[in-house]
Amino acid sequence: MQRIHTITAGLLLGVSFATTAHSDLLDDIRSDGTFTVGTEARFAPFEYIEDGEIVGYSADIMEHIMEELEGVELIRMDLPWQGILPGLERERFDYVITSVTATPERMERYHLSAPIADATMAILKRAGEDDISSPEDIAGKVAAAQAGSAQLEALEALAAELEEAGTPVEDIRTYTGVDEAYAELGTGRVDVVINSLPNLLEAERTRPDVFEVVGTFGDPVYFSWAGRNDEESASLNAFMDEQIQRLNEDGTLEELQEKWFGGPMELPLELPAPE
Repeated sequence: MQRIHTITAGLLLGVSFATTAHSDLLDDIRSDGTFTVGTEARFAPFEYIEDGEIVGYSADIMEHIMEELEGVELIRMDLPWQGILPGLERERFDYVITSVTATPERMERYHLSAPIADATMAILKRAGEDDISSPEDIAGKVAAAQAGSAQLEALEALAAELEEAGTPVEDIRTYTGVDEAYAELGTGRVDVVINSLPNLLEAERTRPDVFEVVGTFGDPVYFSWAGRNDEESASLNAFMDEQIQRLNEDGTLEELQEKWFGGPMELPLELPAPE
């Protein structure tokens, strides 16, 4: 049984995370006996807190992967999304185990892992709002997304298309955590929230009297994890890719998708090359 520790953002204040240069990060993880990762445990059903522990789809995947790192302790730093990728670059932790939407810009800047889940963009509205039934219907509405996210970029692109068509969005509001956006939707302060389909389906499943998913828009998108795109991290990146692909091929990911999302997802073994 692997030991798993969680460090919350509040406990990290005043602590220096700087690490020394590594000749081979995976070797260092094995020899040091610790694998430190950054996560945002406010993204159900992928990563969230339950009874003081980080649980969810990604946590279950990591339980399988840690079996291949015998004797290594997993330490999870729970941070706001806006600090995750900058923290990776500053070597505050070894790797990112949270839902990173694969965009061409991120694929160039980081090593994004093999896909772990579908991340296609979708729209959430209040249940029973009959005037919103398609992406175009957000024209004239107040839309929300998480600050610094790929979902916000997708919303802004959709809003630009509507503006060009002469039917602009009334306003776009951003929130540090997506749960804040859901709360604002529930109280009527915003009209729609843009997020990835699996997350919105979870919001609808847990509060069907409040929320309703409208549908998807844009091209297929996938969630990945992330490592630094450097020579020292190459072995760790390759190891994580191999493990995710193994779990994809042997049906483990499908079983976990059934558990957490209510159905399987068709995932490629590798991220499609950016166009």
